[in-house]
Amino acid sequence: MSIEDPLTHRIIGCAMNVHNFLGNGFQEVIYQRALEIEFKEDGIHYTREQEVPIFYKECLIGKRRVDFLVENRIMVELKAVLELEDVHLAQGLNYLTAYNLEIGLLINFGGTRLVFKRLFRKNRSFPSGEKVESI
Repeated sequence: MSIEDPLTHRIIGCAMNVHNFLGNGFQEVIYQRALEIEFKEDGIHYTREQEVPIFYKECLIGKRRVDFLVENRIMVELKAVLELEDVHLAQGLNYLTAYNLEIGLLINFGGTRLVFKRLFRKNRSFPSGEKVESI
């Protein structure tokens, strides 16, 4: 799968529609609900707040939810903060590993302009041998 996957362009387009309409200043859940409407209108298949178990040494230690899992292959994590921080990128990369996905999007609606980061697994080794990199 290419980082320039056509589906990621559609997802980003939907996010731009939401941000152009709503602007910034709302809580994340408002953007999540609006993006869900855009996905439906665009025919994008998704699961909202998909839960995944987190294991440590084969013991279940918790569960996490990603905002959207699009077509079972692209993770979409939303934020509504003034500026993305390293912790947000780390969260997105961890979700890619937990969901065993190669590509994801981190989208921030909190600024005056929409900000998105494409995330993909590559080049950074984890104990399991997986590789992760963000751009």
